[in-house]
Amino acid sequence: MTNAISNRFFASLSTPPNRFLVPPLSHFRRFHRPHLYRKPPVHERASRSVTRFSSVSSSSYSGKPGFVGWYLRMLETYPLITKSVTSSLVFAASDITSQIITLPSFCASYDLIRTLRMAIYGLLILGPTQHTWFGFLSKIFPKTDLASTLKKILMGQLILGPIINAVFFSYNGACQGEGVTQIMARLKRDLLPTLLSGALYWPACDFVTLRYLPPLLNSTFTYVWTIFLTYMANRG
Repeated sequence: MTNAISNRFFASLSTPPNRFLVPPLSHFRRFHRPHLYRKPPVHERASRSVTRFSSVSSSSYSGKPGFVGWYLRMLETYPLITKSVTSSLVFAASDITSQIITLPSFCASYDLIRTLRMAIYGLLILGPTQHTWFGFLSKIFPKTDLASTLKKILMGQLILGPIINAVFFSYNGACQGEGVTQIMARLKRDLLPTLLSGALYWPACDFVTLRYLPPLLNSTFTYVWTIFLTYMANRG
């Protein structure tokens, strides 16, 4: 028996091992099935990349500390309310600035009712309108490439600009007690010069806002423009 064991032992040493004849383990076979190595189609890989990029960008914005981070989180959580309140504050600040610039004595001639009128317009009209408008543009032109951005700017100049400015002058005239005839006269006098000025100012601002999406920068553009707008609406 000892000789038999010795012969088998030396025979195994003399026979070269052939690891390719050894059946792989069950768990090894499970992780080496061909279908698990199937490469996803190009459009799937692209969509996964876009999803990862979007989630990283969103988290990087909302994770900013301080006021900017808080404001961006509010935009994500309560977009309509945040934009409406922001528009109201911007219109109030712009009207105060406009009165400081144009009135001979600000402390003696400051019109609080005028500022409240502008703040209400921003809260109830402009804020919701811009929220709806930009959401509509994002649906019909979801990309941020140059061609899509230029189309959005053109639509803003041809559609939103005339409508929202006509509403603004009509609202302001009605709040001051003007009738239909007076409001129509105001529109004939002020609407076209305002649209021409806006055509020189807003395309560059909209290009930056629509292409790179900095929310606070858009509020700055609106603040500067509204100083001029409130002056046009309240001049004699």
